[in-house]
Amino acid sequence: MTYAMALTALADPTRRAVFERLRSGPVSVGEIATDMPVSRPAVSQHLKVLKDAGLVRDEAHGARRMYEVDPSGLAELRAWLDHFWDEALNAFKAEVELPSQPRRRKKAR
Repeated sequence: MTYAMALTALADPTRRAVFERLRSGPVSVGEIATDMPVSRPAVSQHLKVLKDAGLVRDEAHGARRMYEVDPSGLAELRAWLDHFWDEALNAFKAEVELPSQPRRRKKAR
């Protein structure tokens, strides 16, 4: 899985909604489909894309497959995003630590 695959997978709004649904814990395709405006086969396809991107994993529970967020896939995406966050924080720190310049007051005329 690469961060690019994860970003591509999450670019689709329906797929993002499916991914968001997994936040609360493992759920079946049927449970997800009841909350979505798409068919069960469409939900299955979205889950496959998310799984291929490393964002979701599944496990057999009897005749059903339960899907959940895969923390290891999120870790790679987060590491990539943290790079930008670190740069922003470093720039902010540098700006804050600059010696303050006294303000010039305009003379009243």
